[in-house]
Amino acid sequence: MSTTASTVLLASGDCSATNSHAGSNCGFQAPSLTDFNLRPIFHLGSLGFYKPELLALICAGLVIWFFWAAFSKPKLVPTGVQNLGEMGYLFIRDQIARPMIGKNGDRFVPFLTGLFFFVWVMNLMEIIPIAQLPVTSFIAFPASLMLMVYITYWYQAIKHQGFFGFLKNVVPKGVPLPVLFILVPVEWLRVLVIQPFTLMVRLFANMFAGHLLLATFTIATWYLASATFSALFAAGSAVMVVVLTAFEMLIQALQAYIFTMLTAQYVGEGVQAAH
Repeated sequence: MSTTASTVLLASGDCSATNSHAGSNCGFQAPSLTDFNLRPIFHLGSLGFYKPELLALICAGLVIWFFWAAFSKPKLVPTGVQNLGEMGYLFIRDQIARPMIGKNGDRFVPFLTGLFFFVWVMNLMEIIPIAQLPVTSFIAFPASLMLMVYITYWYQAIKHQGFFGFLKNVVPKGVPLPVLFILVPVEWLRVLVIQPFTLMVRLFANMFAGHLLLATFTIATWYLASATFSALFAAGSAVMVVVLTAFEMLIQALQAYIFTMLTAQYVGEGVQAAH
């Protein structure tokens, strides 16, 4: 087919994602940033309600339902959902709260447990049929979580150390005076800018990149499988989809753990001066 004819084919809409395949003159349509420009499900006045917001509400509801089912009528010998809930709670308490915060860590366990499971379930939306979209791949959600964490962080820091006392305590003691001229701005920049920025971006970037990578191989499998001569390549791409799905499941849990662990570390730094 000539270039002009291909242009006409593209313009006619026959090269959509469903019609494009390796045996046609349509090129491979890889996922891009435009795939994150979603249409609103409905409008509330001038405000649109989008799929990520719906998924976030569903995730919050699932987490609330899980812990309500686990602890609304607790038994002395836990079974079923209560057993799973206690395992999750004890994991956060023993592996995150107490090591990161110390003796005062137990009172932050409910907050950290809810945070961990909420982030994890939002990440899991990437591999759930129909949803197929990690909520945290939209930076507004990691940014909102970061703001919540940092409000808690600074509240605890000012409550226990005072504003200026906290800024003083983040700088290690016993450092020679010339070094302080470099260290003080670096440490203040860390607690004021670097920590919140990296807490937000780490979660967003991992889920955003992982979603694009998984979507690329999924679309490539469909693209190649629609042409007989590409069946072998389609099989290879399908294997990569399975491998990447398993890998993403690990990353989803790991990112929820890292986000919660860093939150506990920051709260611990606010509750008591660093040693």
